[in-house]
Amino acid sequence: METTPGEYGPPRDEQELAAAADIMTQSYAMAPAAATTWTQRVGASGLRLLREGGHVAGTLVSIPMGQWYGGRNVPIIGVGGVGVSPVHRGRGTATRLMQNLLREAKASGAPLSTLYPATQPLYRRVGYEHSGARYEVRLQVPMLNVSERTLTLRPVEAKDEAAVAACYQRAAQGRQGWLARGPYVWGRVYAPRDGTASGYLVEGASGVEGHLFVVRKSLAGWRQELFLSDVVANTPAAARRILSFLGDHRSLVAEAVWFGGADDPLLLHVLEQTYTVKLDMYWMVRVLDVAKALEARGWPPGLSGALHLEVEDDLFPENRGRYVLEVSDGAARVRRGGDGSLRLHVRGLSPLYTGFHSAEALRMAGMLEADDATVRAAAALFSGPQPSIRDMF
Repeated sequence: METTPGEYGPPRDEQELAAAADIMTQSYAMAPAAATTWTQRVGASGLRLLREGGHVAGTLVSIPMGQWYGGRNVPIIGVGGVGVSPVHRGRGTATRLMQNLLREAKASGAPLSTLYPATQPLYRRVGYEHSGARYEVRLQVPMLNVSERTLTLRPVEAKDEAAVAACYQRAAQGRQGWLARGPYVWGRVYAPRDGTASGYLVEGASGVEGHLFVVRKSLAGWRQELFLSDVVANTPAAARRILSFLGDHRSLVAEAVWFGGADDPLLLHVLEQTYTVKLDMYWMVRVLDVAKALEARGWPPGLSGALHLEVEDDLFPENRGRYVLEVSDGAARVRRGGDGSLRLHVRGLSPLYTGFHSAEALRMAGMLEADDATVRAAAALFSGPQPSIRDMF
């Protein structure tokens, strides 16, 4: 069943907003009031609906933002809240909804789309693949023995918003895959779904060196847990000051919890392995524009080389064909042509692009075809830290 123009787009009125909220209730077992609040917060500008047979059949949220790759901010369209009405399931509605979203996202000029999958077959059908991971870190607060107060720690004030954003960007731009946050994601930092966050700045002689946002959660027997909706330490002193602050809660707090990468540098300041790092979820990427995506990211400085690609794409014919990727001085130039010595579907390009899987691993999985020399060249060009994301969206 093909959709026609006008069947996909933002809500037209309050009745369609209410229909989107009902789909969220049915899809994610949300309380009706919470679903209504959520759709109103996202608003008509972010919500997208698919209408079939005169009824709202599916909904999602489109979130323009960016991701840091190789130290450069690559524009993306984040996707969240994908849901289909129970009476429209089993008819390919979700696939059509996502195809429409991807066409709109590509038309916006963003070269990538990123999401967290509640189910994987749907997103693989439209070209997404695992491209990074989000980890949960749980730190045992009573075991902290860090005590450093050379830096000032004070509550975040309204005037500090720009300083907080700059502090986060300084950390994020060096972390592969971290979000270049927009208003939607910053809203999740300041006002998480499960509580009110208290923000704190860490300052030294040179200005802001770190920050954290804390939600205090009650546990049984007067105990508490600290959920950190964001925590950034851009200097060793800031890391120790933040850990000292967390340790000051040891009389009532069992654990501090936050999300990010398995290689969180904050943990290097903890004396013993009194913490756990656990996979929370894989996230997926869809390459919307092959040439633009390859040219948008940063590349390893001092490394030069060329790679000949041949890409297949079921949804976007303009992505199909051969490309020559030429990398030098941390940047890339892409042109059509070449011998296509590395062949892959656009799905396989995503984890190669982010560095989540090596060319050799993708070849072993049957997602890439190339000879040994080409695989080694691809491994060198796409090498880098493991991609992760702190934020859920």
